[in-house]
Amino acid sequence: MQMTTKTIYVTAGVVLLMVTLSACGKDTKADAEKKGPKPTLVTVTQIKNQLLEVTEQTIGSLEGLIDPIVSAEVAARVIKVHVNPGQIVKQGELIATLDSADFGMQRAEAQAEVSRVQALLENQAKTVARDQTLVDKKFISQNAVDNDVAQQTVLKQQLKAAVARVGTINHSSSKTKVFAPIGGVVEKKLVDTGDFVNIGSPIVQIISKQRLRAHLPFPEHIGASLKPGLKVRLSTPTSPKTIESKILELKPLITEGSRSIDVIADVLNEADWQPGASVTGVVVLGVQPAAMMVPEQSLVLRPAGDVVYVVRDKIANQVIVKTGLHQNGLVEITEGLNENDIIVVDGAGFLTDKAAVTLSDANADAKK
Repeated sequence: MQMTTKTIYVTAGVVLLMVTLSACGKDTKADAEKKGPKPTLVTVTQIKNQLLEVTEQTIGSLEGLIDPIVSAEVAARVIKVHVNPGQIVKQGELIATLDSADFGMQRAEAQAEVSRVQALLENQAKTVARDQTLVDKKFISQNAVDNDVAQQTVLKQQLKAAVARVGTINHSSSKTKVFAPIGGVVEKKLVDTGDFVNIGSPIVQIISKQRLRAHLPFPEHIGASLKPGLKVRLSTPTSPKTIESKILELKPLITEGSRSIDVIADVLNEADWQPGASVTGVVVLGVQPAAMMVPEQSLVLRPAGDVVYVVRDKIANQVIVKTGLHQNGLVEITEGLNENDIIVVDGAGFLTDKAAVTLSDANADAKK
């Protein structure tokens, strides 16, 4: 078969093109192998020792220590209750009025008795003076005067009793005005207009926020670490404020069922805190002055265990660590790291040992 010159030239060109492309492919593959995988973009932080509080947290409840039920001190009919549930009252504010008509009549009767005894006493004084004159003139014996003086003494005591009776009635009459013994919020109104109350009958209940008591159930296994005087931080959903208190006392008995220790701390004069609300308590059991803390996201679980990636010369080196306490998004490292090590934070989960990394702009200082 004969081939033309034109056919030979085309065939030679195709072969030359294939050889060239093959050579280029080999060079591109070699360059890619030479460059290696692209470095992973990460953020890093430098480890510093810091103060660590050893704490234990629980959720308990608030109890109002000052929540009196205001009761009637005299028997009378209710004229008007001046407050309603939910109303804020001040100490000394009038909360109820009782019928005082009976006491007015009793007062008039007692005052009449005082006047009667006073009249008798004045007359007896004249009798004593007259008889004493007769004794001096030897007209009557001294015994008659002694009897008159004794009768005068009896009348004086009767007058004191009558005056005291008036005072008692006035005092009882004043109890028909019922005043708030403390400032607070009216929780319940227990009587209404027209009701008859006896001595001790409840009228209203007032809840005061002046002093609340936090009951905090802590697990029994930390009982040996708890003691009065330890600092405790308290917070409640009804207030944005976190307050600091101290453990006042520990109830001696373990709570049956929950197997917990009832720890008590007081809250004073917090307007937003409500009796009956839940309360979160964090007790400080101790302090470590120099603890090595790392962000939680820098800790990665691998088959070898918990690891942290330490960056040296833009290479992430896998280091197996042992952890301790967790607090506020940080984890205590007890073994494996040294102070001032640079560790990977964001991006640690995508790394392997000896992986190349590049630092984000957020770590401009670490790049230097």
